[in-house]
Parts: sequence; C-alpha cells; structure tokens
Amino acid sequence: MDEIVNEPAVAYQKRSYTVKEYLEMEKASTVKHEYFQGEIFAMSGAGDNHNDIFSNVFIEIGNKLKGKPCRPYGSDKRMNIPENTLFTYPDISIYCNGLIHSDVDEDTSILPTVIIEILSPSTKNYDKGKKFNLYKNIPSLKEYIMIDSESVSVEAYYIDDEQSWVLNKHEDISDMLNLVSMGFGVALTDIYNHVSLTLQCDSLCNFNWAILNN
Repeated sequence: MDEIVNEPAVAYQKRSYTVKEYLEMEKASTVKHEYFQGEIFAMSGAGDNHNDIFSNVFIEIGNKLKGKPCRPYGSDKRMNIPENTLFTYPDISIYCNGLIHSDVDEDTSILPTVIIEILSPSTKNYDKGKKFNLYKNIPSLKEYIMIDSESVSVEAYYIDDEQSWVLNKHEDISDMLNLVSMGFGVALTDIYNHVSLTLQCDSLCNFNWAILNN
C-alpha cells in the first residue's frame, strides 16, 4: 500500500538555498523539484491513471479554449508565487492574456487563472492541504481543481463574487465539471475515459462503464 505523505520529500541536504541556486540546479536536473522558503523538494513521478487523466483533460480544455485569450500548459510549465516563494509545476495551468514571466527567471511564469492538479495517493494530502493554502496567495487565481486518479472524485474550488472559495464536488461519473471562470464544462466521462478505476455503484453502472472504456 502506498504511503500517504503530507508534502514532497526534501531532495537535497537540509540547508537554506537561494532562488538563484535552485534555478541553476533545476536547469541542470533531469527531474523536477519544488522550491519553498529555501528548501528544495523532489516531485513524484506519475502513473498510468495520472497520465491518462492528464491527456483527457488537456485535450478537452485545449479544444474548448481555441480562439480564446486563455491557453493551457502542462507540467513542464514552471510557476512561481512571489507572495510565498513557491516554485512548482502544476499538472495543468491556464494563463489568460499571455504569459507574465517571473522577475527572477524568464522560463518561470506567474499569475495563472486556473490550476488543475491530478491527485496521486502519495501527494493528495499535500495538494488538498498545504499546497492549496499556498495557491490561495496567487492574486489572479480564480479556480483550483483536484482530480483523483484512483476513484471518480473531482473537487473544484472557485472564487465567488464575495471573494470566497466555494467547493463543487463531483463523485458521479454522469456529472459535469464546470470551469466557472472559463465559461465551459468538461464531462467526467471524458475526464475518466479509458482510466482503470473501481466504481462504487450497482451492476448496471459497472456494465455501462465497461462499454464506455472499450
């Protein structure tokens, strides 16, 4: 059984690193790392379910954003939050009206409108807790969406008119995920298409799911 952790493991010896040191090390590294307040953390790899969900969501969002001022980027797009120092690589981020680069690195962007994380067993507590709290410091962020890779579960937070975070939770495969700030939805059947999951439902649901994934 996979161990559930609250945050990534420290990747280098425990001392305080500068942002410049982190960026230099990251450019020479073959794997991705997060940076937060002087510490550098290794990011975990992704399994088949994670990768299938990413492909499904990225394609759906990309098609719906054609001709619009917002563009989606994958996990190779490094993002920084100057307000709390975090450098990280969201699974999917949507930037509107062009990319704004960090003052300290031209390959790092700031001020996304939407962030989507695909939850793995080893990272879901971190993504739901500490990381979400850090993401809340992004002035431009309108939505934070977490998609579980082991079960049908999508937690979609958005900022309402009173500047409060509101949760829409989806656990039914027939549901529609609405990206409020983008003005469109993505069906959960498309999100989980060809993803191997064990559904908690009746025999008819399992029969229909088998048809959908074949």
